[in-house]
Amino acid sequence: MRTSLAIAASALALAGLTACSAEPTASTTGAGASAAPAKGGPVAVAATDTECKVAVTEVPAGTSTFAVTNGGSKVTEFYVYAAGDRVMGEVENIVPGLTREVIVELPAGSYETACKPGMVGKGVRGPLKVTGEHKPLSDDAQLSAATAGYKRYIKSQSDTLLTKTQEFVDAVKAEDIDRAKELFPVSRTYWERIEPVAEIFGDLDPAIDARENDVAEGEEWTGFHKIEKDLWVTKDVSEDGPVADKLMADIKTIVDQSNAAELSPVLLANGAKGLLDEVASGKITGEEDRYSHTDLWDFDANLQGSKAAVQALRPVLEERAPELVKTLDEKFAGAEAALGAHRKGDGWKLHTELSKEDLRKLSDAINALAEPISKIAAVVAK
Repeated sequence: MRTSLAIAASALALAGLTACSAEPTASTTGAGASAAPAKGGPVAVAATDTECKVAVTEVPAGTSTFAVTNGGSKVTEFYVYAAGDRVMGEVENIVPGLTREVIVELPAGSYETACKPGMVGKGVRGPLKVTGEHKPLSDDAQLSAATAGYKRYIKSQSDTLLTKTQEFVDAVKAEDIDRAKELFPVSRTYWERIEPVAEIFGDLDPAIDARENDVAEGEEWTGFHKIEKDLWVTKDVSEDGPVADKLMADIKTIVDQSNAAELSPVLLANGAKGLLDEVASGKITGEEDRYSHTDLWDFDANLQGSKAAVQALRPVLEERAPELVKTLDEKFAGAEAALGAHRKGDGWKLHTELSKEDLRKLSDAINALAEPISKIAAVVAK
């Protein structure tokens, strides 16, 4: 992650399981893949534009670390899926030539691994068997309290997400473009804060939040960014009623599932890291909200969502890694101060109002925070 974030900063400075349901289809485990778990280290994953070679096809129950190396020409992602494409763990934005790791807690059962070259489609998939017994991390009283506290945060944010998205949808269906534009970044604020949990649930996250280039060929583009383009570019939402209704229905489903989900403490740590990846890959560059340029609303939401996950884990971190807590507090303050310089009224400046130097400073602050956050999952998994 640190290398990926650094590359993003440099660019700114310069300017039921379905086995092998792959897209593209290719071999998923290469010659030499083993049925026994690796000993004493991460499970190596060799990703290319057509393959996803996982070094083992079986791991023991508990926490496993996957080290994913991208030997292809496209940015890729790696996922571990349970039945129904429930995401157990993921790592995104693995640029060519880099290796990134993800720690996942897996009870015994059958899973799938997937690499997604180009970050679209169902991915190049292969089976993963998890055997044996383990004591869940959530059996620890402090970690159980952390997940309970984080779920309360998710509940509070998702309740407001429902309200604000309904207001946005009503404005779109009424063809009140000015009101819809005003509500677009506000409703997304609550979405971005809960996205680590929302991303667990298969195709719902892309249905809500995919950008145009994220949609695989032959699939329909729906969600926030489809409406965003019509609001700011075509300036015509007269045919967006069904898209708005689907967005609201998908948000309701996500909220119900998020509030009912059983969360692993590792997910909190990975979610805090993943939200910073979101900033580095989309918000800093202006790619995320490319039509409205309201990226700083999302940036702030990701930062606050990341902080909420870390704060839920704070008692554990203070006991196990007190120096890390001090560093996290310092770096969160630095990132919040860097972003706070771009406040404008009750909201934020547009991305187009920021200079390259402004963006560099923001990117540096995220880089500085990303490094200690990347250590949390290992502390939690001890």
